[in-house]
Amino acid sequence: MTGNVLSRRALIAGAAAAVTWAGLPRARATAPAHTLPDLPYGFDALEGAIDAATMEIHHGRHHAGYVKTLNAALSEQPALAGESLEALFARVSTLPPVIRNHGGGHWNHSLFWTLMAPPGTGGDPSAALSADLQRAFGSLDDFKAAFAKASAGQFGAGWGWLVMTDDGLRITTTANQDNPLMDVAPVRGRPILGVDVWEHAYYLRYQNRRADYLDAWWTVVNWSEVNRLHAAGG
Repeated sequence: MTGNVLSRRALIAGAAAAVTWAGLPRARATAPAHTLPDLPYGFDALEGAIDAATMEIHHGRHHAGYVKTLNAALSEQPALAGESLEALFARVSTLPPVIRNHGGGHWNHSLFWTLMAPPGTGGDPSAALSADLQRAFGSLDDFKAAFAKASAGQFGAGWGWLVMTDDGLRITTTANQDNPLMDVAPVRGRPILGVDVWEHAYYLRYQNRRADYLDAWWTVVNWSEVNRLHAAGG
C-alpha cells in the first residue's frame, strides 16, 4: 500500500514538473555579435613570407582573443552591440578603451587576412590604382619604398596603411590596434592596404628584423583585393 502511494506521488510530482518546465519560455540561443573569420587560405599558404606557425598563432590566438574580448565588452553594453564597428570607430574617443583596442584588433585583422594571398596569385595593381600611386608617390617602386619606410619606422606595435582621402592616396601609420577610420587617427581615410607590424606578426621568423619581414611581405600582397577596395572607394 505504501509503495502504491509513493508511486502515485512520484507520478504526480513528475507530471507537475513536466507541466512547469513545458510552460517556461526556452532560452534563445544568440550568436556572438562578432565572429572570427576563416582564413581564405591555409596556414602554410604564405610560407614564402610568413611561416605557418606564425599564421596559426596570429589568427587562432591573437585575432580570436580580440573577438572574444570585444563580444564580452559589447554584451555589457547592448546599445553599442547594435552598431557597426565602423560607426563605433567614428566616435571611438568617447567609448571605453576596450572597444577601441579589441574592436580595432578584430577589424584590422579581418581586413589584413584578405590583403594577402599565396605567392604568385595576388595579381598586380590595376591601371587605375597604378595611376593614382604614380600621381601620389611617383611610381609603384617609390610607393613601396615609402610605405615600407613608414611601416618599419612605426615605434612599437602598430600598423602601416595606404588610405584613400579626399586629397588622394596617403600613407600613414597607427599605434596598437588603431586604424584610419577612428576619430583618434592622425590621418583619417579609407584603408585599401594595411600591414601588421606588431612583433607577433613576424617575430618567429624574423626576430627584430622588421624591415626584412616587410620586404618579404610584398610577395604575398593580394593586389586583386587592393584593386577592388580602390575601385569601391575604400
